Amino acid sequence: MEPLTDKQARVLRYIEQRLREGRPPTQRQIARHFGLSQNAVYQTIRYLRQKGYLTPAAGHRNLRLSEQYGSAGRDEAAVPVVGHVAAGEPILAEQNIDSYIDVQRFLGLGKEVFCLRVCGDSMIDAGILDGDLVVVRPGATLQDGQIAVVLLDDEATVKRVFFRKDRIALQPANAAAGYRTRYIRKNEKDVRIVGRVIGCLRRL
Repeated sequence: MEPLTDKQARVLRYIEQRLREGRPPTQRQIARHFGLSQNAVYQTIRYLRQKGYLTPAAGHRNLRLSEQYGSAGRDEAAVPVVGHVAAGEPILAEQNIDSYIDVQRFLGLGKEVFCLRVCGDSMIDAGILDGDLVVVRPGATLQDGQIAVVLLDDEATVKRVFFRKDRIALQPANAAAGYRTRYIRKNEKDVRIVGRVIGCLRRL
């Protein structure tokens, strides 16, 4: 399949998320969501169809993923790459699937795990660089000092986690940059451990 521009990829991910929720969007809703003109959305959808990601469907909300895109990369060994996670200041971890990657081939793992792409350099001393994919196991038992993805309200970050009586400490790993450990009181934010980081993938 032909590669997508950044705008085309963002629109496709939004459409895919809405379709998974059973709420196919109109072109007007897409335009409003991204702050685009309806003509720009029309052209983007036309390109997505030409490149084989969408297929025509009947009705007002006539958006449907193509069979080719719907099955691409979804074999038993493939797991989703879900949004981004910050190694630095927390950023929104959007719950949409960028792509699929065969981590079983690399790490001998199955579909209970997923990947997040890292943004930032605060974990480089732990071997996690900007642009890496961290492999996350949801629900895994976490001990003091282990690296995890932590959700603070709707923001996600990857850090070493230490548990204290009434707070948790999120410790970076970049001595040269002077990042400070962040302390979060349990009643300060909606804090949730998404999962333990069990691997890191890097494209060379």
